[in-house]
Amino acid sequence: MTQKEIKNPWTTLSAVEKYQNRWIKVTEYQVINPAGGKGIYGKIHFKNKGIGIIPIDEQGNTWLVGQYRYTLDEFHWEIPEGGGPLQENPLEAAKRELKEETGLTAKKWTSLLRMNPSNSVSDEECVIYLAEGLEHGDSELEETEADLKVRKIPLKEAIEMVVRGEIADSMSMIGLLMVGRIRGL
Repeated sequence: MTQKEIKNPWTTLSAVEKYQNRWIKVTEYQVINPAGGKGIYGKIHFKNKGIGIIPIDEQGNTWLVGQYRYTLDEFHWEIPEGGGPLQENPLEAAKRELKEETGLTAKKWTSLLRMNPSNSVSDEECVIYLAEGLEHGDSELEETEADLKVRKIPLKEAIEMVVRGEIADSMSMIGLLMVGRIRGL
């Protein structure tokens, strides 16, 4: 049975927008659930597509970026990532994000995967790319990234950071583990 053949078992009775900003919109729905009971369901709509990049050089090194994540009140290491408008080609957003955060540009781009990191409460879609044939340049940080740290490390070490729980961001974890599997690490 394909995804399109499965009928939606939820019934939406009403929808009320609760909050909106440049990045998200939060809506509360009055629903009838699959068992027939009434309830509420909250949905976070993302106005951008999540973009992640795993840059790898000829020596097998990758770049991580570290920043303090306000939502978690913690510093985190991650792959270069950001957002791209829904109507924009995700590859163009990936090229911009890689240059912005690391100063790198790439000659070869490979789409690795598409994912929904939190599909129980949000419609966020993320795309992760592998970037190779790297050239160095100057980064173009956004205001919120003024204290961004950039770290070049062997890909194998980045994968070990995932395994040890030192990288907890979902796009970073999935992307690094996928590249590790492709490369037999």
